[in-house]
Amino acid sequence: MLFDIRTIVGALLGCYGVILVVTGLVHDTAAEEIKTGGINVNVWAGVGMIAVALAFLTWVLLRPVVPTEPEAPRADDQPSPPE
Repeated sequence: MLFDIRTIVGALLGCYGVILVVTGLVHDTAAEEIKTGGINVNVWAGVGMIAVALAFLTWVLLRPVVPTEPEAPRADDQPSPPE
């Protein structure tokens, strides 16, 4: 599960989402709100990224990757010995 790409993507999106939420809550100036029409874009983008990260991590937990066992050769698949 650790090296599943969904885990890595979910973790990265979650980290960036948390950073955006914190940045939006701490560093929200009037000039930035004027640019975005009064919407705190960093908070909303961060919440969206956290939601997608949770979806990825839920996907990993609900549908884990199961390695397949190699098939053992059958007796009729064996080549005949040279005569």
